[in-house]
Amino acid sequence: MVVVEHGLVLAMSRQAAQAGVRLGMRGGGVAAIAPDTTVLERAADKEDQALEAIATALMQYTPDITYQPDWSLLLDVSASLTLFKGPHALCLRVLRSVAALGFTLQLGAAPTAEGAWLLARNAPRKDQPKGRRVASMERLQQRLNQLPCELIPAAVPFHGWLTDIGARDLGALRRLPRAGLLRRTDKHLLATLDRAYGEAPEMFEWIKPPLHFSARIETFERVEHADALLHGASSLILQLVGWLTAMQQAVRAFTLYLEHERGRSAVAPTTLEIMLAEPAWHESHLVRLLKERLGKLELHAPVIALRLEAVKIEAMLPPNASLFPEPGGTPQDYHRLLELLTARLGADNVLTPASVDDYRPEICNTWLPAATRRPKAQLDEVFDGRPFWLLPKPIALLMRDNRPFYGSALKILSGPERLEAGWWNDKTAARDYFVAQGSDASCYWIYLERTTDARWFLHGLYA
Repeated sequence: MVVVEHGLVLAMSRQAAQAGVRLGMRGGGVAAIAPDTTVLERAADKEDQALEAIATALMQYTPDITYQPDWSLLLDVSASLTLFKGPHALCLRVLRSVAALGFTLQLGAAPTAEGAWLLARNAPRKDQPKGRRVASMERLQQRLNQLPCELIPAAVPFHGWLTDIGARDLGALRRLPRAGLLRRTDKHLLATLDRAYGEAPEMFEWIKPPLHFSARIETFERVEHADALLHGASSLILQLVGWLTAMQQAVRAFTLYLEHERGRSAVAPTTLEIMLAEPAWHESHLVRLLKERLGKLELHAPVIALRLEAVKIEAMLPPNASLFPEPGGTPQDYHRLLELLTARLGADNVLTPASVDDYRPEICNTWLPAATRRPKAQLDEVFDGRPFWLLPKPIALLMRDNRPFYGSALKILSGPERLEAGWWNDKTAARDYFVAQGSDASCYWIYLERTTDARWFLHGLYA
């Protein structure tokens, strides 16, 4: 595979190089010596989108990220090393994140940003050390001294002159008289050297994340099975996690749009809405929920692109760890279980008790999807003094010796609790509720219907 720009080879794969393709070769020459090579035209707009996606995903490690003119990214991770357990572990995380997006990178790490940038740009020769990561300034200076001068873009126009005077690496370049070098070369060359060696301050304009998150990715071909979309959707989730971390936010609801054909045969996007019981920002949890939803989805048309949008976000709150945690997991683990069950079984099949603003017990005590549950404090108020177990339909009671009878004559313990409701929808309920007890000490919640033909009904049971 080769990439061409204005008819000339700009980049190539290892296989193309082994076939004889060289940089700067014309497209016709590539077809002549390697006819099976795939030739791609450079798309600068797609490169911009890819670099922006990588930068957004890496914001989960540091908010201080900036672009370099040669399609590089600089990350200031000095404040993140302790959090991610040192530079080695952090570099591995960065490599995995970029690989998850479908890209490869050359990574350099050093005490100075431009020093790390030069190490990353270097393709080591046999006589050079291969490591691109150094931790001390002394070691960085030793490594930079061995790098070729052409790694600095400002030195490329003077490559021939520098080679003629024996300045083939940065160490030899720095030993030249500074005043003479400044007269004969570009001032940016010395400025880059000073910053890379830590002899001048580095000033950058960090990327500012957008206020709203929306990311899109195109599929390589038309996808007809939803399971095959998980990899592309996971890369969008990775960008979402980076954006959430940079904004110090957590997501409570997000939407994945599956885009289909356009033009005359256009099909409206398929919408996949994910609701969370608790705000979250962890990649593994969000990907697991999305995997469950995609596994149940049947596509009615091939998918050509994916778009992810954060619908509802909240402030990111740190975990509230207790000194003596409760057995069986944390409340966050419980909420994640509810979210996973909802994604797997459907919102209508995972319910939790909730309250509705109505005085009638059969209406105010209801079940709602777990993702839309109400705080427990409200439920405590609803069930205060009332039985938790309500009968699906009140049972008419017999009367014996002028007392309601259910297995035995019932003795009134407390009441009445008067209720009048339903007049606004022509379903008026006028009742007096009592707590009654049978001969076996069982307690019941009964009511007297206040009508011309007054009758007693059993409506609830106490534990």
